[in-house]
Amino acid sequence: MSALSDFRARYLVRFWSPLPALVALGVASAYYFAITGTFWAVTGEFTRWGGHVLAWFGFQPQEWSYFKLIGLQGTPLDRIDGVMIIGMLLGALCTALWANNVSLRWPTSKRRLAQGLIGGIIAGFGARLAMGCNLAAFFTGIPMFSLHAWAFMLATVGGAWVGVKICLLPFLRVPLKVGSQASSLFADAQAREKRNRLQVRLGVAVAVIAVAFAAWRFGVSIALGMAVLFGVVFGGLIERAQICFTSAARDLWTTGRTQIAYGILLGMAVACVGTFGAIMLGADAKIFWMGPNAVIGGLLFGIGIVLAGGCETGWMYRAMEGQVHFWVVGIGNVIGGTLVAVYWDELGTSLALPYPKIDLLESMGPGTGLLFSFAGLALAMWLVHLNARRFQPKRSAAREPAQTESLA
Repeated sequence: MSALSDFRARYLVRFWSPLPALVALGVASAYYFAITGTFWAVTGEFTRWGGHVLAWFGFQPQEWSYFKLIGLQGTPLDRIDGVMIIGMLLGALCTALWANNVSLRWPTSKRRLAQGLIGGIIAGFGARLAMGCNLAAFFTGIPMFSLHAWAFMLATVGGAWVGVKICLLPFLRVPLKVGSQASSLFADAQAREKRNRLQVRLGVAVAVIAVAFAAWRFGVSIALGMAVLFGVVFGGLIERAQICFTSAARDLWTTGRTQIAYGILLGMAVACVGTFGAIMLGADAKIFWMGPNAVIGGLLFGIGIVLAGGCETGWMYRAMEGQVHFWVVGIGNVIGGTLVAVYWDELGTSLALPYPKIDLLESMGPGTGLLFSFAGLALAMWLVHLNARRFQPKRSAAREPAQTESLA
C-alpha cells in the first residue's frame, strides 16, 4: 500500500473519534467568533432562506419585525452566516467523497419521510423561538455567557425524553435502516474501486471549488472569506466524526452512552476560554432573552430532533452523504423557522421581548461568570456520568452471554 493510500485509509476513510473532534470544534468556534464577530449558527440563516422564498411569492418579509431583528439584507452570498453554511456543506461533501461515503440512500419506510418533515418543522420552530439551535443557543450560546442558553440546554434534554417516548409509540416504530440504490451497481470489487477513484476525484474538485469560493469572498471582505474557510472546517469535522447532538440527547434516555455528551461539554468548556478572551478584548457577546421562549423553544427542539432523527448540524452532513431522509429534515427546519417569523409579533411580545437579556459576565463579573460556566459544565458532566450508571447493569447483562459463548 502506498503512503498516500495508507494516509487515506487511516484519516479519510475511517470515522474520527467524536471527543477530540468536538474539542476542535470548540476551539474553531471561538476563533470564528473572534475573527468574524458572530457566533457559529445556522438556523437564523435557514429562516432567512425561508424569507427569500416568501419574497419570490410576493410577500414583503423584510417588513416583518422578526426579519428586522435578525436581518434580511442581501443574499446568502453577502452574509457571514450564508457563506459559512455554504462552506459547511462543501466541507462535509468533500470529506464524505474522500471517504467514499456518498450514495443515494432512501429510508426503508416512506413514513420516515413524513416523520422527518414534521420533526424538522418542530425543531426549526423551537430553535428560532429560542433564537438558536444546538449551536447558537447551546454549543456556542453557553460560551457566549448568555443565561438563556442554560435554560435551552436543560429544556432540550427534557424535550429529547419526550421525543424518545413519542418514537416508541407502535405506529412510529419502523426500521431505521436505509437502502442504497448504488449498492447493486457496484457489487464487484472492480466496480467498487472505480467508484472509489471517482469519488476521490470529485472530492478534490469540491475542495478546489471551496477554495475558489473563499478566494472570491475574500475579494469582498476578510470576514466573508474566513467564514467560508471556517465553514469548510466545521463541515468536515462534523462529517468525519459523525457529530450529531441528537445522539447525545437521545442516548441519555436510551443507552446511557456518554462519549458524544462528554465531547460536547468539553468542547463548550474550551470555547468558553477562547470566547472569554475575545470578549475581554472588545468583541460583543450575543445575548438573548431569558424568557419562556428559551424553555418552550428548547422543549420543542428536543422533541423535534429526536422525532426527525437529526439536529440542525446532523442533517447537513447526512444530506451531503446522500441520505434523502435528511433532505426532508432540512426543508422542515426552514419551514419551522420561517413560521416563527410569520407569528413573531404574537410570540415575541409575550414570550421573549418583555424579559431581560442576562449576560453572566456583566451580571456576575467576568471572573465569576467564567467560573460559573465552568462549574455548570462540570456539574452537567457529573450528571451525565450518574445517568450512565443507570444503564451499567443492562450493559453488563448484555455482555455476559457473549463472554460465555466465547469461553465455550
